[in-house]
Amino acid sequence: MDLRKVHDSNLWQIVKLSVGEDQRKFVATNTQSILQAYTTITSGGVALPFGLYEGEELVGFVMFGFDGFEEGDPEYIKGSYGLWRFMIDENHQGKGYGKKAMEACLAYLRTFPCGKAKYCWLSYEPENEVAKKLYNSFGFQETGDVVGGEVISLLEL
Repeated sequence: MDLRKVHDSNLWQIVKLSVGEDQRKFVATNTQSILQAYTTITSGGVALPFGLYEGEELVGFVMFGFDGFEEGDPEYIKGSYGLWRFMIDENHQGKGYGKKAMEACLAYLRTFPCGKAKYCWLSYEPENEVAKKLYNSFGFQETGDVVGGEVISLLEL
């Protein structure tokens, strides 16, 4: 599984990826995510959007942030990596790509592309049991914090 930057040659393919109808309430569209990346970057923040590839096949999308602390956020977000988006296209689910992609994502973050950090954090809707199970299997621990209605989980890098 490879992470490849979003660029002109893969942008429209990434935008077309989607999760199943039953998951859409849990995941922003990739168009929304890429727009968020743009506005984050143009306002001086860090957003790192990537296509997830199995060989030459685009199977998903991920986006990281770094040190995206905002007033009211838990302190551990300061200086940490955030896994802002993570999705596997509905046509590629059930093939083990979620686990492979998460392994690749964590390996990438452990290279500290934006600088050293102690944690990676992520959030998910409390009813999203599939996401919770995947994240817990990689060692993410719920913090007890809820931001914007989403549960926050933390992993020491």
